[in-house]
Amino acid sequence: MADKLRWGILSTAKINDRLLPAFAKSTTADVVAVASRDLAKAKEYAAARSIPTAYGSYESLLADRQIDAVYISLPNALHDEWTRKAADAGKHVLCEKPLTVNAAESESLVAHCRGRGVRLMDGHMWPHHPRTAKIRETIASGIIGEVEKVVAAFTFNLDGLPTGNIRMQPQAGGGGLLDVGCYTTYAIRWWMGSEPLRVYAAAHYVNGVDVAMSGVMTFAHGRTATFDCGFTHPLRTHVEIVGTTGTIRVPNLWIPDAHASFEILRQEGDFGLRTEVVTTPGEDQIVHMIDDFAAAVREKHECYPNPDEAVRTARVMDALAKSARDGVEVRV
Repeated sequence: MADKLRWGILSTAKINDRLLPAFAKSTTADVVAVASRDLAKAKEYAAARSIPTAYGSYESLLADRQIDAVYISLPNALHDEWTRKAADAGKHVLCEKPLTVNAAESESLVAHCRGRGVRLMDGHMWPHHPRTAKIRETIASGIIGEVEKVVAAFTFNLDGLPTGNIRMQPQAGGGGLLDVGCYTTYAIRWWMGSEPLRVYAAAHYVNGVDVAMSGVMTFAHGRTATFDCGFTHPLRTHVEIVGTTGTIRVPNLWIPDAHASFEILRQEGDFGLRTEVVTTPGEDQIVHMIDDFAAAVREKHECYPNPDEAVRTARVMDALAKSARDGVEVRV
């Protein structure tokens, strides 16, 4: 293996442009190839972004022995197939979230990658930001007491809900729950520190996919979490972690700004409130994710977070999807 991890990118999806600047800043990564199903398109894309090699098929890129790892930015419904093929070719895989479209696929895929001896990470960036570690330290310090409730939101307006957008296509694994609800579901599990026992969700559907969903998750000892996600409200990206003696409010958890702050709020008297603002370094969470992945490859250990987190998140999302469709509470 070269000094840097040599990366190939499967697809020329728009989301790549969010990651390519971070790949360029990382000291552990070199993007050496990109693949499209159209060679001319791949060549044009590669030339515009100074990527050395272009391939006209995903199979050709996976056959390149000079590539150590691949970033898969294909539609959700194709994640399972191409992650398996990448693992079979001996490539380590950073796959866009969600890992797959359901828990059964995710569990099988994680086992498949482990069986092939390759590292697997789903592309949730926020766990890698220094702010996330600082929030965990704050909770562990006991300053807000025991976590009793989490409230999470990730919404944005997808103007006109165009059916040409893959987010609006059921066959592509579209829908708000898989697209942005994977963030809220993961974060609730993460900050609650346990798995929900039951869930209840309500959703609005267009073109066979959920475009707005809200719900309640019930945990042991009567603890609860609430969320909403989807494509029909303005951008909202916040999380609130409620403890027995205080609350942490996190703005822009998924897409932190340069200051990456959060608030600690503690009640004083009946209706007084004392607020402390904590600011963490404005670092690039995508660079951190890429570098954490490279460390797992080089040091031959599981990625952090462990890919089993993706399986657990998918189990909860499966239950939420069923609850919203059937209109009943579902046991996870």
